[in-house]
Amino acid sequence: MSEFAPHRARKRFGQNFLHDHGVINRILRAIAPREGQRVVEIGPGQGALTQGLADSGATLDVVELDHDLHPLLLARFGNNPRFTLHKGDALKFDFRALAEPGQKLRVVGNLPYNISTPLMFHLLSQADCISDMHFMLQKEVVQRLAAGVGMNHYGRLGIMVQYWCAVEHLFDVGPGAFNPPPKVDSAIVRLTPHAELPHPADDVEMLEIVVREAFNQRRKTLRNTLKPLLDADAIAEEGLDPTLRPEQVDLAGFVRLANRLSRERSASHD
Repeated sequence: MSEFAPHRARKRFGQNFLHDHGVINRILRAIAPREGQRVVEIGPGQGALTQGLADSGATLDVVELDHDLHPLLLARFGNNPRFTLHKGDALKFDFRALAEPGQKLRVVGNLPYNISTPLMFHLLSQADCISDMHFMLQKEVVQRLAAGVGMNHYGRLGIMVQYWCAVEHLFDVGPGAFNPPPKVDSAIVRLTPHAELPHPADDVEMLEIVVREAFNQRRKTLRNTLKPLLDADAIAEEGLDPTLRPEQVDLAGFVRLANRLSRERSASHD
């Protein structure tokens, strides 16, 4: 009998523990961790994925905020010399500190839905030390991440994540795979940071501003949504019809608009 009482999922941590072995094995096959790699698992919970990651022979770092889970994880994996538990908040964690010179991290996580977006952007700010990321997320979030121009879910989140990495919606996971079951479907996504940005912006913050303004009123045209930033002539000079709606503009188009805005603002400061 285990010396630990069953851990109850905590609502404030957004915990839904994965227990379906078929789903667990499918995720592990998608990740395919190997000896010699350095894997970082965010929010290991009760160790459903952790066991397979540890068994792969990879060096495994796990980041867990819930202190009640720390003794359980140490009891299961603490004797493994390749296992390290980091007690703390992944949103504040310095992932770069884990990467040895010349080594890149593979990041894995069944992410609490309430912090998934800020956590992804925290990781993307350190993308130079990451080879890929595999996340379990709310299915609708994965659809938004993977959506291309003109698709229903295309918008600010997908554009800004696709600026930094390739996105693959791998497969869906139903609520029954978790305890307690969430009220929504989930999905597995793979994010692979670009070795070289396909459409580099002069100023990424300017790109964020342009995309945010454009999608604040997604049913309106660029001429209207971007009026505070760029006039219709400037939009047209960047090869875009000012009567387009934002969901009709691809990443490259938004980068051209952002670079135009950067040039105009720097010229006005000269």
